[in-house]
Amino acid sequence: MFSSYIKTAFRTITRNLSYTFLNVFGLTLSIAACLIIFLIVKNELSYDSFHKKADRIYRVTFNALDYNPSTSLAVVPALRNDFPELEQVSQYWYQGTGLVKAGDARYNEKGFAFADAAFLKIFDYHWLAGDARTALSEPNQVILTQSMARKYFGTKDPLGQVINLNNQFNLKVTGVIEDVPGNTSQPFVFLVSYETIRKEALEQASFYSINGGNAFVLLPEHYNVAKLRARMPAFITKNWGADIAAGTKLLLQPLKEIHFDQRYQSSPDSPTTSRETYWGLAMVALFIIITACINFINMATAQAIRRAKEVGVRKVLGAYRGQLIRQFLSETALLVLIAVVLGTIAAGILLPFVATWMNVKIGVSQLMEPVIAALLAAITVTVILLAGLYPAFVQSAFQPAASLKSNTGITFRGLGLRKILVSTQFGISQILIAGTLIVGYQMDFLQNRDLGFNKDAVVSFRVPDKEKRDILREQLLSNPGVKQLSFASGPPVGGSNYAAFTCPEAGVIKDDVTEMKAIDEQYLDMFSIKLLAGENLRKLTDADTVRRVLVNETLLHKIGIQIPEKAIGKRFYINGSPTQIMGVVQNFQSESRYKKGRPCVLEYSSNGFRTACVKIQPANMRNTLSGIDKTWSALFTENLFEYDFLDDRIANLYNQEQKLYTAFKLFSSLAILIGCLGLYGLVAFAAVQRTKEVGIRKVLGASLLNIVGLFAKEFIVLIIVSFVIAAPVAWFVMARWLDNFAYQTHIGGGIFVIAILVSVLIAGATIAYQSVKAGLANPVKSLRM
Repeated sequence: MFSSYIKTAFRTITRNLSYTFLNVFGLTLSIAACLIIFLIVKNELSYDSFHKKADRIYRVTFNALDYNPSTSLAVVPALRNDFPELEQVSQYWYQGTGLVKAGDARYNEKGFAFADAAFLKIFDYHWLAGDARTALSEPNQVILTQSMARKYFGTKDPLGQVINLNNQFNLKVTGVIEDVPGNTSQPFVFLVSYETIRKEALEQASFYSINGGNAFVLLPEHYNVAKLRARMPAFITKNWGADIAAGTKLLLQPLKEIHFDQRYQSSPDSPTTSRETYWGLAMVALFIIITACINFINMATAQAIRRAKEVGVRKVLGAYRGQLIRQFLSETALLVLIAVVLGTIAAGILLPFVATWMNVKIGVSQLMEPVIAALLAAITVTVILLAGLYPAFVQSAFQPAASLKSNTGITFRGLGLRKILVSTQFGISQILIAGTLIVGYQMDFLQNRDLGFNKDAVVSFRVPDKEKRDILREQLLSNPGVKQLSFASGPPVGGSNYAAFTCPEAGVIKDDVTEMKAIDEQYLDMFSIKLLAGENLRKLTDADTVRRVLVNETLLHKIGIQIPEKAIGKRFYINGSPTQIMGVVQNFQSESRYKKGRPCVLEYSSNGFRTACVKIQPANMRNTLSGIDKTWSALFTENLFEYDFLDDRIANLYNQEQKLYTAFKLFSSLAILIGCLGLYGLVAFAAVQRTKEVGIRKVLGASLLNIVGLFAKEFIVLIIVSFVIAAPVAWFVMARWLDNFAYQTHIGGGIFVIAILVSVLIAGATIAYQSVKAGLANPVKSLRM
């Protein structure tokens, strides 16, 4: 019996190829999209979960005036001494860049770290060579990731080989591990033993010397973390004094929360994001599946009109309703299974491109995981039931007499089923269009609007030796492609330190935090940072005994001054040191817009001029950069030249948001495309139902435009109805997403006007084909049908 259902289903499907193609194509796209979205969401929401002991791992963080993921390097030894019950305590110190020499080759590597032996007892990595118990126990040892080992040594055995780091350390390779997964908050390309620099690092490790080190602890099983948290104030008091304990905290942050806790500063290598972002992407996947199911119902109900006589004949010949339901469900199941197979293949083909486009580390091999098989099974059963049950019951319920007279109406509790379906599709489309537009506007706002400085055509690069700074300036300015040059701790975005400040005269007696930037006298002019009052910084002389600085508007307001001119000559204290204001600059963006702008102090401090910022001529930019490279490399022969554009640095602050925007654009477009297929089927359904009506209207003189309007007007009303429902939903959801940002774009009515206009255009284009086809049909043939 079952085989006969399949044979009949196969014959029916092959007889209606256009119906089959639209259904299978829509389902294939939706299943491929859902699989890819699932892998993306799974990758992002499972950050650091690959560590077996992840639930017992905590990062010790610093909290005084702000949340800081780092602590002093002095904290780890004290933790080991005062909390012997902790299973492991580890020091991890991430480094931005380093110069590596392997043989005759040199490389500028981004993202390595110093780590102690305990680090490998806390975190789990797949070892390819070496012993985890001893690989980081001695000075001058290094563990390479697999890609770095191949890069440095090719097919040679890397164990025992030596690389040089920063022209300072000769490191022996003691281990090789697989490349670190992309969904980790501790990314690195190699690990250097902390013993290599431990003595020098601890010599200057006061409690407030926070320079990027992370402290990790592994709790014993069934250990109550609340007890450890409660003991932290006493721990600080014992080791560093009651005064420090009164104003600071050491917090315990669960490992699995690091990627999602946006209170903390993040870096491009380990950005933070909100879980809601990826739950939103999962919702897009749900919309895609719902849209695909609606398509199937649309097509099936349209097809039901054509098969009404078939059902009548089958019932006359003795078929039971249950047999007909099983028959129609078999057809649905066959279509869904074909789509599942094709969708899985399509996902495998498209996944590498999507992963590259969105900059996420997911591979085709992940489609073979058991969880994917379970997901596919759930999708298959769900789609068969959602898309197949209603049409099956509708078709099997046709009365033989009415069916043979072609007098079948399909309604749902008094409302046309097609109205419910098309309203749902239009509502989903409008939510996705509005959401994508809002994300796009926010990305544009973050990266391009009101930065407070000029970012165009500016490159920055490191200056390894301050003694050669003046020679470098002279030679670079002789390059006709170089417009301006400034030495500083970094460009406006990045390159900052932080300090505590007070102003007792203004009532600011408790430390607040300010950003500190070292700049020279060319900095303001080159970046077009507006000086609101006072004078610019100048090169210091022996006669300068007072610390004189520029401050931004935010710091000015913190100390109770609203008019910039009134701030000139005022004094406040930075880390207890008296400081005088010589000028006020307009606020400018220095970090991600997730946070409100900080107070900022600009100071002439040549010891901090670690970076050269160069504005170059737009013409012949490649030749100019090549000339800068030659000049720099001739002066610093032991180093490799590397630069970055300022606008790229700004864009890197929002990598996570850019990934979200890319995903929204891709999958929202796909959902709308699938919706168009369903709308096409719905118009086909309407055209079949009204064939004789169209014929009569044409005989009575109706024009083609009248016929198109006949089909369009009903859908335009449904678009408006769906918009009334969808617009508040889209506004509410996107307003909550924008709350993650300290600075956010405005959700204007224009966004929703665009959404409804796009819906009308999409619907019009989809309706046009079928309605024009019906309008051009021969009325004689239509009246015979």
